[in-house]
Amino acid sequence: MLIVDAVLETYGTADFALWPVADLPPDRLLVLSGELSSREVGTAMAVLTSYNKGQRERRPGAPKDSLEQVGRLVASECVVAPGGLRIRDTVTGVTAVPGCCSGLENWRDWLDLMNGDEPWLGHDPSPRVEHAGSVARVWPDGDRPEGLPIELPPAQLPELLGLVREQLVGFLGAVEAWGASYAPSIAGAVVAKLDEDFAVSAPLDRGRS
Repeated sequence: MLIVDAVLETYGTADFALWPVADLPPDRLLVLSGELSSREVGTAMAVLTSYNKGQRERRPGAPKDSLEQVGRLVASECVVAPGGLRIRDTVTGVTAVPGCCSGLENWRDWLDLMNGDEPWLGHDPSPRVEHAGSVARVWPDGDRPEGLPIELPPAQLPELLGLVREQLVGFLGAVEAWGASYAPSIAGAVVAKLDEDFAVSAPLDRGRS
């Protein structure tokens, strides 16, 4: 069975202090969904607001607060997020995680596999996809192709990515609830910004097949 999750890298959040954050996951990858606790959403928002500095400039000596920090997302030209899609094969136990410089905002690029293309998935590790007949082989690290790949039938992608989309819709709901406590005046704007830049609510484009 193949399981695909939308994940966010959580490096650099251990010392974040503007609002409560959760302990870091062992693999430093946070699965985004509507099941996150308030502290886990806080971790996700710490990553997103720190990674996207936006166009606002702080006044010299002005205290930084949660509203200013969250406002970075609304001010950003386009929100980007370190992470992507993690794929697990529960039968073989093989897991492929997004590489460095991969972005969750590009999660829909996986649909390109249905056209015979091979999306770029980051480096260090360097997950790589190759087409082999009726399946796409996902190598956890294409620079060191050892062990087994994950065999992913492209025909399953609409279903698998549909589940990812449901995860992200749930995550937006969790962000809205979190924002009501930490940035109530712009909570709706933040959710709308994430929805647009991560292409969450838009129908999944199956026509690319």
